[in-house]
Amino acid sequence: MKQLFLLLVFTSTLISAKAQIKRSLKKGITLQMPRTAYDEKPGTRGASVAWNPVLKKYYASMAGNIGYPMAVFNITGTKISDDTLNTNADTRGLWYNPQKKEIQGNGYNEYGWFSYKVNVKGLPTATTFFLEGKNQPDDNSVGAFNPLKQQVLFLSGDQVFFYSIKGIETGEPLTINWGRTKKDGVSEPGEEIWTSEDYNYTTVVYTGIKGAELGFINVTEAKIELYNIADGFLTQQLELPPDLSEGSINASFNFAYTNGMFWLFNMEDRIWTSYK
Repeated sequence: MKQLFLLLVFTSTLISAKAQIKRSLKKGITLQMPRTAYDEKPGTRGASVAWNPVLKKYYASMAGNIGYPMAVFNITGTKISDDTLNTNADTRGLWYNPQKKEIQGNGYNEYGWFSYKVNVKGLPTATTFFLEGKNQPDDNSVGAFNPLKQQVLFLSGDQVFFYSIKGIETGEPLTINWGRTKKDGVSEPGEEIWTSEDYNYTTVVYTGIKGAELGFINVTEAKIELYNIADGFLTQQLELPPDLSEGSINASFNFAYTNGMFWLFNMEDRIWTSYK
């Protein structure tokens, strides 16, 4: 009887522990990107979204061409930039650097890293390249920024790579234990496991949440997962609303985190939607 009681307690504790890492996200503001598929150089995939906390503006860019649109939005999601505003950079990652007080980003392959000069309204007026060449593991790597360490993070396969803001790879890459908590431990040979093919392969986001710093999209189960930057194990599972529009979960690009919110880009309606 005592053994049965202990088994029930252990099972209840295990279920409780599993439940503690799960929470549901709610839909927030949206950012409607300019142009339609019928316009010249509208772009298809969303590169990223960045928030400037000083100017209180969102910056969103399309990926793939210097002539693709970029847009600036106020705190409520109202677009304040003209529809003719372009990225002027073959954008992949986009972030705010508080030390420089500017929006920065990384480009495709050897395109380099860049920053925007803005006017008093927060609108970009010039693009400056502060780092040349390929400073990322893959051609289409989408950079995520850790402002505390002045590091840019990139996902490549099962690993996250760390680069200084000067483009120097720092430390060893972190191996991600897809879908596994620290209690689960690393997978055994022959054990059925999640692989990088089940996740968005271009994008890692940096949340700054202690113990859940790294975010990824599980495209197989259509959810967001957070991992500990110290060991690469899963710590939180974030469930998206059941009425999530079709096409909001993608295997590449179209995913960002800024201003405490996760962002998904729907390529059909060309809208970034936030979740918190």
